[in-house]
Amino acid sequence: MKVKEHEDIKDIKIIDNFNAGDNRGEFVKIYNDDVFNDCGIQMQIQEIFYSVSHKNVIRGMHFQIPPYDHDKLVHIIAGSVKDVIVDLRKESATYQKSICIELNAGKKQAVYIPRGFAHGFMSLEDNTVMMYMVSEGYSATHDAGIRWNSIDMDWDAENPVLSKRDSEFSSLKEYQSPF
Repeated sequence: MKVKEHEDIKDIKIIDNFNAGDNRGEFVKIYNDDVFNDCGIQMQIQEIFYSVSHKNVIRGMHFQIPPYDHDKLVHIIAGSVKDVIVDLRKESATYQKSICIELNAGKKQAVYIPRGFAHGFMSLEDNTVMMYMVSEGYSATHDAGIRWNSIDMDWDAENPVLSKRDSEFSSLKEYQSPF
């Protein structure tokens, strides 16, 4: 398991997960507290969940506001995504900057996203399974987002499929960040 900083936003970490395969299949380790702590990631996981998405589904851009803001670790179990992250921390040198990381089940990578960032993705194939581990439980009153197409990102999406909620979020320009 190796942890490296993203080249554009150092607080985003890309984890090359340990994996082993043989004639039975494969084994992948996506979290190790000691390795994470050694790399400066101190994350106590409170919830784990996953989504299954069809091709061209866009989910995001989601986050929770304080005091229920959370760190997030995402991993693709099946399929592939265009994973998108936006810095919402007003005092950051990368405020409102967005990055994109292509994740797929074959790479066995995970991405660590600290609190203060919006996260979303577009599924690149049917039956894509993304697992999320978060450091704070879900709070409906603290759940928030920004509109997916208001950020500096070329989604390259033909006829994207979105929830009503995701399509009605405020734009990044209009959003008053609490971070």
